[in-house]
Amino acid sequence: MRPRGQTNTTYPSSSSSTKKVATRDEWEKKLAEVKISKTDLNKLVMNYLVIEGYKDAAEKFSQECGLQPNIDLESIQDRMNIRNAIQNGNVEEAIERVNDLNPEILDTNPELYFHLQQQRLIEYIRQGKVAEALEFAQDELAPRGEENPEFLEELERTMALLAFEDTSQSPIGDLLHPAQRQRTASELNAAILTSQSQEKDPKLPSLLKMLVWAQNQLDEKLSFPLMRNLATAELVEDPITGGSTTSTPFPSSLSTT
Repeated sequence: MRPRGQTNTTYPSSSSSTKKVATRDEWEKKLAEVKISKTDLNKLVMNYLVIEGYKDAAEKFSQECGLQPNIDLESIQDRMNIRNAIQNGNVEEAIERVNDLNPEILDTNPELYFHLQQQRLIEYIRQGKVAEALEFAQDELAPRGEENPEFLEELERTMALLAFEDTSQSPIGDLLHPAQRQRTASELNAAILTSQSQEKDPKLPSLLKMLVWAQNQLDEKLSFPLMRNLATAELVEDPITGGSTTSTPFPSSLSTT
């Protein structure tokens, strides 16, 4: 089973000899012709910082670019404290803070509450507190698993960690990875934002997914330098054509029809 929150990204395959080909220079020239507003880019970055709860970074970015966020940055602090509590393994503290902020968030979201309790169980296992983990699973999670098959499956997967002396080497060791805490924290953060009638998902990740999709579509008809590493935005030329050709010229526009 794929861990909750994880997705696979498929990048385009190598181009065939029948494709039109764009060299690096040609492609970079075409990219340079695309004009993007710096203000729009700044809003995109601010949107990400605010939704993900990076208050200090949002404040500094606001000062540097002169862009005011659409919410009071002080309101981010509560979400930051809750996120930090989960990422530090203090799930009980996070739950208390959420209930102080708005008790209806967890009362009306059983799946989120189960995932928080599941994270508490993971933290018991991480600390080697086997007896506490067994008792907590029986009292808090088993009853919910009986009511929901999906919860039961996640509970069984979590409890399987106890079968391994070295949990880091188990096939389900991803539950102990920091990314698991991050997923739980993000799920809770989104629920808080929804309760405050704010956007729950930043625009930037969606745009990056659209970029990968667009590359896949264009790669079917054109050989061009691909952006395989989204973190560095480095362009990589086609390994077969090397980004050049003598048979099929690069079109004057980006249209491949």
